[in-house]
Order: sequence, then C-alpha cells, then structure tokens
Amino acid sequence: MEKSLRSGLRTWIEIDKKAIAHNYRVFRSLIPKRTKLCGVVKSNAYGHYLIDFARELEKNKVDYLAADSAVEGLSLRRAGIKTPLLIFGYTLPEMILPAHEAGVEITISNFDYFVEINKLKLSKPIRVHIKVDTGFHRHGFQAHEMKKVMSEIVKNKKIEVVGLYTHFAAAKNPAFTQTTQNQIDIFNQWREAFNQAGLKVISHACATAGTIIYPESHFDMVRVGIGLYGYWPSKETKAFAVDKFQLKPVLSWRTVVGEVKRIKAGERIGYDFTEKFEQDSAIAILPIGYWHVFPRALSSIGHVLIKGKRVKIMGRVCMDIVMVDVTDIKNIKVGDEVTIIGRDGKKEITPNDIAELVDGSSEYETITRINPLIKRIYI
Repeated sequence: MEKSLRSGLRTWIEIDKKAIAHNYRVFRSLIPKRTKLCGVVKSNAYGHYLIDFARELEKNKVDYLAADSAVEGLSLRRAGIKTPLLIFGYTLPEMILPAHEAGVEITISNFDYFVEINKLKLSKPIRVHIKVDTGFHRHGFQAHEMKKVMSEIVKNKKIEVVGLYTHFAAAKNPAFTQTTQNQIDIFNQWREAFNQAGLKVISHACATAGTIIYPESHFDMVRVGIGLYGYWPSKETKAFAVDKFQLKPVLSWRTVVGEVKRIKAGERIGYDFTEKFEQDSAIAILPIGYWHVFPRALSSIGHVLIKGKRVKIMGRVCMDIVMVDVTDIKNIKVGDEVTIIGRDGKKEITPNDIAELVDGSSEYETITRINPLIKRIYI
C-alpha cells in the first residue's frame, strides 16, 4: 500500500478489494444461477466498515444485502446503496416506518410486529421476511404457530411478504448432519404451507457453512457472511472444502514503531514489572493498545510481525501502548511498519491465532471487535 494513503495514521486497517471480489466469485460458483446471493454486512461488515464493504459488493452485483439493525440499514441507504436490503435483527417499533420509507425490508419473527405494523398509516405495504424457528430457538415463529402465522399474513393488507427464512444452528460441522437435516425438514413444511397459500417468496436458510456443505438447501437465496471476508466458518468446514477452493482474507491491521530503546539484562518492563529481561535487549514501542481492542490477554504471550519476523509482546498491553522485543530485528527504526493481523513476507498472523491465544473464542469475535474508529483503507 502506498504510504501516502495512511499519512497521519498511527494505526489503520487495510481492506483488499481484489480479495473481496475473489471471495464473491467463489460463492457465486457454488450456487445455481437462479439462486440469489445475499452479502451479510451486519455488525459494521464484521469490522470491515459497513458502507464501503457494501459498496464493493454492490459493484460486484450482489443480489441482496443484510444488516442487523434499522440503524445500519438507514446508514446504507443514506450512503446511496440501492441493493435490496434485509434487516435480520429486532426492529424497534419506532424504527419500522423509517426503515419502510427508506426501502429497507424487515424481519417479522413474532406476533408483536403485526400489532405494531397495524398501528401505522401506510401508503403501501411494508416489505417483510418471515423468520421461522426450526430448532435454533433464537428469533422466529415456531412450528406450532404455523396456522396462526399463515392466517395473519394472508389477511394482513399492511405487509407484503417477500421472504421466508430460518437459520441453521450446527451446519459448520459436516460430521453431524442430522440436526441440520431436521431443520431443513421443518423449514420445508413452512415452504409447503406458503406454496399452498399461493405466496411466492424468497426462501433462504444457508449462511456460509450451509452454502458450502448443504447444496440441497440453497433454495432461492443464500446468505454469505464470514466467507466473503475470507475466513472459514469453522475448522471442520475448512477441512471439508479447502481442496476445492481457497478463500482470501480481506483485512490486515497495521501500526508503526513509535520508539526504540535498549534495555539491560536484569531490568523489568511494563505495569507491575511482569517480565524481566534475561539479556541485553531492544524493544519497540507501538502506539496501540486495548482501547483499539488489541486484547490485554495477549500480554507477554502475543506476537506481531516486523520486517517479516514474529516479535513477542513484552509485559502488559496498555490502553494505548504495546511493547515488543525487537532484539533480533536488524536496523529497526521509528516509523517501521508493524503487522498486527495479516501477512508480512512469509509470515502471517490470523484472527484465529489471536482468538486461540486470548480465550479460544473465534475469529468472528476478533475481527468484529476491532475499534470501529480505526480508519479502514480500501485498496
């Protein structure tokens, strides 16, 4: 990346537009031509910046976009995004009308929505997707409510039912298919009920893992999130498909060396002097910390990359400062680039590397939690 693009920035996120296009083509190739592809940009596009990521998907001719909230949806519309847009999450009653007026489709997942929509004065019906609970037990109508749901949507003149969908709970491991198959079977009962009622809707059930592992449930649309950002939904999904295609991580997180100093053997470092130098050493001071959501749990165990080498975090991660051991880095100087997530030469640090060191969580959490105020640079 040209240095001028990050002028004035102590830390920044690089977003690779070619990697986005590559991942998009991969998932297009996995689904039938008649099946729509919905790009999931919820939660600030998994930390990649909502508006610019949506713009890239729109350039690549994505069929649909999906966000979590009306706030995200309205932000996209204000930014000029024209692609059909679905809100997955709970829409506050006072946000239903603004979303509708902006051409944003909302999810109906319980009967309270019908009550709130019936209170509104509308010039045209609100476009909605019906979310059904096929066993995950988050948002969604349950099977025993099917008749009541069908009765409500057939008679309700204030809604236009555009879609019917569900979400799989355990589609990421191809070794355990029965639970997902059970969910598919229940969803097909809902699809049949809609067909019998003469309702032609977009049926969708697959997220990234389902799109890869369960082609029989691609239906009318798939919803791809983590895969578009270049990550596998799970180790099991990767093992299942890595010999068929590759995904390219889109995000790199970088900072710069802010100071270099020499430390004598026997001296200690950081808050509470948690580490002691066994030999004369050199350290670099980096202007990032846990405010940027560089995890404090990486204190004394994490690494970053400088000049193609892994260097260790020394002492406690501070709010805005991290110290690293650069004893083995030749010609280290202030201003040198540092990679927190991403590749430098032959070395790479992935979000999963960080997740496993921190608490064994997931790369989903690692990337979505990166401070949204850090500049995202699309290159």
